[in-house]
Amino acid sequence: MKRNTFFLFLCMLCCCTFVSAQQEQQKSSLHQRADAVNPNEDIAKARSLYIHAFNDYANRNIVPLGVECAMKATALYYKENYYPEAFDLIKRAETVIDAWQGKSESEKAALRYLTTKERMQMYIKMRRADNANEQLRAMESLANQSVDEGVKNDLLYSKAIYYYTFGLNAQGNAVFKEMTTKLTAQKEYDKVDEVFQTLIANGRKSGSTNMVAQSYSSYIAWKDSVTALKYADEINGLKQQIADNEATIDEKDSALTTRQAIIVGLCVLAAALAAALVIGALILMRYILLTRKQKKNIKLLNDSNALKAKFISNISAQLEPTLKKIDSKIPEVKALLDFSNHIQTLSELENSIDTPPVEMEDTLIPPFCNQLADEIREKLKPNVTLTVNAPNSQVKINKEYVSWSSRSAALTHSNSLCLTLVRGFPKKIAKTFLNLSVK
Repeated sequence: MKRNTFFLFLCMLCCCTFVSAQQEQQKSSLHQRADAVNPNEDIAKARSLYIHAFNDYANRNIVPLGVECAMKATALYYKENYYPEAFDLIKRAETVIDAWQGKSESEKAALRYLTTKERMQMYIKMRRADNANEQLRAMESLANQSVDEGVKNDLLYSKAIYYYTFGLNAQGNAVFKEMTTKLTAQKEYDKVDEVFQTLIANGRKSGSTNMVAQSYSSYIAWKDSVTALKYADEINGLKQQIADNEATIDEKDSALTTRQAIIVGLCVLAAALAAALVIGALILMRYILLTRKQKKNIKLLNDSNALKAKFISNISAQLEPTLKKIDSKIPEVKALLDFSNHIQTLSELENSIDTPPVEMEDTLIPPFCNQLADEIREKLKPNVTLTVNAPNSQVKINKEYVSWSSRSAALTHSNSLCLTLVRGFPKKIAKTFLNLSVK
């Protein structure tokens, strides 16, 4: 009876473990009510609710949860030795699995594995080794079809239970070693420990001292090895953490070095800019001072020229009226009049410095000078001869201003004419390109 209770518990545990991983929907109210019933208190009610939940899930094509409820009801059937009803419910569940629409063969194989395993558990309870072995081979085929690592691990566990139950300890040890090695490699230490505890408890309940001794001996050996593995994993984890921290430190150090280089470069650039600004400021201040000095000198010169021009104009204004009262035929008087005219002309030239520039145009010198000479010749005294000696050139002059100045000069002494013509031309080319003489 104790052995039957253990197998029933084991079957229910395995069904819950593998089917729950495949659940895609929430449990129905019937399913929840069935789980809420304690089978030890009211097994018939729990079984009935699981069967109703299975039928409900089957009608709605929610097969994984339906198979889970069917297997729980099956375990509750053969717990009370209702084997025909249990086998019939398994067949119904397999029919629902085969009719499951829209699912792959691997998913169906994973569910068929559960129904086949439940059938094997019943044969083990009935002590029918051949039938249980036949179901075990079917389970192996279904596990390979399911491509589910959890199902394959459960297959090893089921094989170990089968071998140990029927006294095949050597095969059981081999399978159990394979299982523990695989789970240990996956670092699922808690699962391996749970399997060992289950085997030891199973041996005690069945009264098999050999199974208890072998399981306990294997458990102690595995415990020692896994402790070393855990320490090694912890050490490797610490080493990896140290390596990661060092890499992080190196990365931050590199970033810090880069930032320091950037900061140094920016400081150098800022210093260079500051120096450039200082030098530029000094140059600007010097330029401003020179400009102010030049403006001051120009103002002084302009003021001096204005005073000089005013002085010259006053001299001319004082001399000319007095000299005109005297006979101009007297050589000395004539010389003074010429000097007064020269002074007046010089004053005009000085005053012309501050006048705005006149508009200039390109002019051929010979035609312009000949035309100007023709205009002036009529206004000259009979004993005056006017000759033009001008180079064949082109210069920029203001024709109207030069013509007006020349005609005005013809009314005065002949020497004044040359000065007036020079004033109308650009100063650098007047003496070179124009040679107007009066005899």
